[in-house]
Parts: sequence; structure tokens; C-alpha cells
Amino acid sequence: MGFDRRTFIQLSVGGTVGILFTPVLWKALDDVSIWTQNWPWIPRLKYGALEDQPAVSKLCDSGCAVKVRKVAGSAFGTEGNEDSPLSKGGICPICANAVQVMRNPNRVKGPMKKVGEAFEPITWEDAKSMVADKLAAAKGKVAFISGDQTGTANEVFSGFLAGIGSEDYLQMPCDMQAASRAYNGVMGGTGQVAYDLENSDFVLLAGADAMESWGPTVANQKAFAATHPTGEKPTAIYMLASPVQTRTASVVDAWIPVPEEGMATFLLGVAYHLIRAGKYAGAADFGSFRSMIMDAYAPGKVEAAIGVKGADTAALAKQLLAASDPIVVPGGTSVATATAAFAVNMLLGSLRKVSEFPKVIQSAMSTSERMSKDLLTWVNKGAAPAVAMVYEANPAYSLPDDFKAGFVVSFATEWDETAAKADLVLPNAFTFERFDDMQNPYGIGKQTYSVGVPVCRPTLDVMASTDFILDVAASMGINLGFDSFAEVIAAKAEAVGADFDEASGGQYEGSYSSARASVLGASVLSRAAAPVRGNGAVVLAPYSQLIVGSQNVATTPNAPCVISTNVLKGGTLVAMMCSATAKKIGVSDESKIKLSGGNGEAAALVKINEGVLPGAVAVPLGLGHTVGDEFSKGVGDNVYKILTVRSEAATGATVWTGSTVNVAKM
Repeated sequence: MGFDRRTFIQLSVGGTVGILFTPVLWKALDDVSIWTQNWPWIPRLKYGALEDQPAVSKLCDSGCAVKVRKVAGSAFGTEGNEDSPLSKGGICPICANAVQVMRNPNRVKGPMKKVGEAFEPITWEDAKSMVADKLAAAKGKVAFISGDQTGTANEVFSGFLAGIGSEDYLQMPCDMQAASRAYNGVMGGTGQVAYDLENSDFVLLAGADAMESWGPTVANQKAFAATHPTGEKPTAIYMLASPVQTRTASVVDAWIPVPEEGMATFLLGVAYHLIRAGKYAGAADFGSFRSMIMDAYAPGKVEAAIGVKGADTAALAKQLLAASDPIVVPGGTSVATATAAFAVNMLLGSLRKVSEFPKVIQSAMSTSERMSKDLLTWVNKGAAPAVAMVYEANPAYSLPDDFKAGFVVSFATEWDETAAKADLVLPNAFTFERFDDMQNPYGIGKQTYSVGVPVCRPTLDVMASTDFILDVAASMGINLGFDSFAEVIAAKAEAVGADFDEASGGQYEGSYSSARASVLGASVLSRAAAPVRGNGAVVLAPYSQLIVGSQNVATTPNAPCVISTNVLKGGTLVAMMCSATAKKIGVSDESKIKLSGGNGEAAALVKINEGVLPGAVAVPLGLGHTVGDEFSKGVGDNVYKILTVRSEAATGATVWTGSTVNVAKM
């Protein structure tokens, strides 16, 4: 049907809330027998019409197109949406558990204010008055931290922040931010870099754990599977360069061991061979770039810096040159690595982009503007704001450095470390209970816009944070042009030119174009040759798995049964290292150790794994929550607290690549 404001806003909520489904661990046979008896507290199955309602899940960064399974109007499960051109029926581990997360008793059940060390209920109207008063008294000394990379919600929040006189709209660190700062900042481009994995015949993943946690993992897996049919010759070659043999490394065609902090050096070592083969890029600084590469990134210097042999970079360059449509995909938060990857893509003629969609709130920041802000620099600048607001993020858990503010407002769906620290907790409606959208999820190879409408009615006293801010803005005399977020989304859909497709849940697809950057970044990359490490005994190689969780979402209820003993064993974090590293520091398989670095310590069990670079220890992110439910609280340890934040020599960006730790046997 046609997508206009009236038809969009009239879309009705599609269901009511059902019972909580979580795994039950039976302690004894007697526990099972109890359920066979007719006690009144036994949950009753619902009977009625079965329906699958298309929706968008914002639990993962790239957002999964899903179908919410409902019986008699009550949601009981989530599955992939086969009508989605991106996911094609796939679903990530976090979004697969979305209904269980929605039913989780750990959800914030209503607005709460801190009184002493405890929280007390507050009405929404009182909360609006309190926030308006605090903001008025702050006189512009306000910051907003967002964990949403793709939503138009950022326009509401950043436009409101501009209305109260603040520019401190800050994004949680992410791969998308590093890529934006590299392309739009260092290289002078405009828009967002796109990676067309579906049509590439050679994919070099430079630290991007594409099948596990980087970008649109479901779309990445589908693209890989299409080029690697069982029992047949692959139609595309995938390689992963990383310090750890992750699950992605286990399925791709080749793994290249490269230290994370040396990834830019590795890529520029490949550029050396491309330039020698005659590759050229029409950038203003190509001459200086060429001279710098031929001098600083000759094979002998690269091998001395990161241990990768010149013969290996030469062979890789040869394969890239032989491919008809190669692409280099950077991972991690290093701006230098992203710049180096994009420079190689420019030499290959493979750099592509998608354009940003037009803003509908004119006072708001554009995507590239908000990605240019460095949260960790802001945290460490010393001056705490009078008010800090946090949306769909958990910086108290996932930032190595602590942030401080006079008054903290947490727009949280569930209780987490940031909510527990806040002065006011305002429960955001769940992803299936609110209007939301996704603009160009990072990693997608084409311009994409997806819309999410409420498919479940809230049973808790929650509110969409966007509508809350619009109401506060109106009370403070700040006109953002809209009365509700539904109107904002409708206006965005019209501006994009999207149609609402009921089968796919609402999606617009455009295309990519060749990216034009003004420079290759020679002046920046000349300072990237020598990888920087801390002073600890071993280098940390942190990795992520969506099964374990993400920056914003803790381990979901159904996930513990599939978490590997290479990640977690007996409730203790597992640190993987090769036998040479273990011998050097005097530990063995199953040794109990303490990792010290950054601002804390973490306990772990040693697991000998020859798929980890010598001198490195691989540890999983996402464990060790101090606030949460039984599936995440007190399980493992938090690796973020042992990361060391530093300023990247090449770009000045704050990173934690190359963090080192001291290891002590317990």
C-alpha cells in the first residue's frame, strides 16, 4: 500500500503480551513431577489464531528484519523474515531471543527516581517536569550518549540538544564511527562507505569478524553461503586477517595472522605491491602517498613491525589484482585501519558509498556529524556536564573509562549498570512496542531504509523515549516540528521515498555509487607504521560473539546453553593463548590467572589454542555484568575494564587496540 503519513500513523498495534518463556533448569525429578499436577499457578497455553507479524528488531546494531510469532494476539517467539532482501529469512542470536528479552523480569517496569541509594516510582508527568527543570538549570551543560547507530531517534535527541544550547551529542564507539571518521574526516569524502559482499569475488576482512559480530552478520553469512555452495568450487574467495582464529576464520578460505594494532601497517604493506604493479588513485595526495608507501611500508619494514612476511603480502596483492571485483573490509574502532583499508580500495577502484538520507529535523546532527564526536575524548576532558542522558547504551559497563555527570538520566529497556548508576531511569518501550527505523545499517552494500511499527502492546509502564523528549521539548518551548515520533518516522519515509511493504515489514532499497575521496590520507598514514602497544606482559585480543551479547544487550535467556567452553567455563571467563605464550608467562591449560590492566582486573581460566598469535591473549567481550538477570549477572568478568584507552598516533582518535595486560597465576 502507499506509504503516507496518515496510513502510517493509523497502523495499529498488533497484539498483547503473553507469558514469559525462559529455560527451566530442573534440579530433580520431583521438580518435573510438580508440573504434571493441576496447581493453579501453572502457566496455561493460549489457543487461538496463529500469525507471524513482520517487525524490525533494534536489539542488534544492524537490525534484523524479523517476524514476531503470535497466538491469540500474544507474542511467543521471533523468527527471520524470508521476505527481507537483506536477511532472507536469517536471524542473529540476539534478535532470535527478542521476545524472551521483552518478557524478561529484568525490564524496567516504570519510571524510577533515585532517593538515597534506592529507587522509587515516579509518574511520567513528574519525570517530564523534573527533566525540564534540570535541563533549564544546566544552561547548556548537557550531554547525550546514544547507542543507536541507525535510527532517526538521533535526530530527535540531537535536535533537542541543539535547542538547549549543547553540541555534546555523543555516539558509543563502534566500527561505523571509525569508518565515518576515516572517510568523511581524514579522506574528505561525503556519505557512508558501503561493502557489496554479494557481488564481490574477493573479500579481504581486515579484522572484521563478519560471520560472527561485525556489521549485518546475517546478510554477511548469506552472501558467503551463496558463493560457497556445498561440494562445489567457491565463486568468491574470503580471507580474514586477525590476531585470533574466530568462527569466521574457521569457515573462510584463508586466515592471515595479523596483530590488531598492526592492521593498518599490514594493509599499507599490501598497498606497496599494488602500487608497484602500477595501481593509481586519482587523489590530490597520490604522489606523496606513493612516496610514503614505497619508503615506510617496504616488505622488510612491514615484516619487522608486525611479523607478516613480504612474500605473503605480495601473494595477497596478486590475488586482489586478479579479482574482477575485490573489496577490503576493515573492522574495529581504529580510524587508521579504516583509512588504510579505504586507501587500498581506492587503488583497486573498489571504494563505494551510500548517501545519507535527508534530515527531517533541521536542527539535528547528520549521521557523519554525530559520528565525528569522540566520546572517550569527551569523557577524559575533565569537565562533567550538569546533566547526561543515555539512550539504548550502557557506558557504565562498556566504556573502559568512567563517565561522570551531575545528574544522569537513563533511557533503558532493562536494568543495567548505567541505569543502576542513574538518578532517573525512564523505561524505553521495547523494540516491538514502539515506532522505530533503520537508516543504512553499517556494512550493507546498498542504500537501505527500514521501518518498524509496534506489533505488541506494552504491559509495563513504558514510553518511547523519543516521544518523551518531544513532550519535554514542547514544555520548554523548543519546536522540533513534530508532536509524536510516529509523525517523524512518517516524514522520514516520505523524504526517502519509501513504500510500506507489509510482507517485509517496511523497507526501501536504493543502490551504492563509486565513492569519491579527495585524499588517500598520506599525511595521517605516514604515522601508522609502528604499532603502539602498552607496557603489559601480553597483548589483549578482545573479540565479540552475539551469542554472548553486545555493548548494549547482555546475554539473552536462551543463549547460555550454546556458549562455548572456549568462552566461558564453570562461570569463569576463558583466556585463550598459544602454547608459546603460556610457556613464556609460566601457565598451562586450565591455570587460573588474573589479568591486570586499564582500570581493573579480570579472573580467567587458561585455554591453550594455537589459533592465537604468540604474545597475545584472546578474551571475550560481553560477560561480567554486575547488574542484570540470572543469565548475565555475575557470569564471567568484564573485559572492558582492563582495556587501556590511548590516543592513536596516526589520527588522534581514542582507541584501545594494542591494550596490554599483566598476567599473574592465581
